[in-house]
Amino acid sequence: QVQLVESGGGLVQAGDSLRLSCAASGRTFSSYAMGWFRQAPGKEREFVAAINWSGGSTNYVGSVKGRFAISRDNAKNTVYLQMNSLKPEDTAVYYCAARSSFIHTMANEYAYWGQGTQVTVAS
Repeated sequence: QVQLVESGGGLVQAGDSLRLSCAASGRTFSSYAMGWFRQAPGKEREFVAAINWSGGSTNYVGSVKGRFAISRDNAKNTVYLQMNSLKPEDTAVYYCAARSSFIHTMANEYAYWGQGTQVTVAS
């Protein structure tokens, strides 16, 4: 069992940066692949980024490549999403998720979810 708590969201201007954090409980955090997803009002939940258990493999949706970076610190049971050059279309609730296998881009492949943190980018 893994419990996830996101933080770091907020209201920023276009071009600004934010770093989201996701703190995980449980002794087996280092064995989980972690993902970040987002959901804008009226839209489906969308894959953003994922990282494997060691941090050695990552994957991003095309719209954030070069702007966002996912990382993890297994000693702190935390995964991060550094978001740079934010755009209004990045506005959404951001969720972190965990799965006990390799990274995946499909939300229904992740068993554990946080409650989400709101990111709003003003133009």
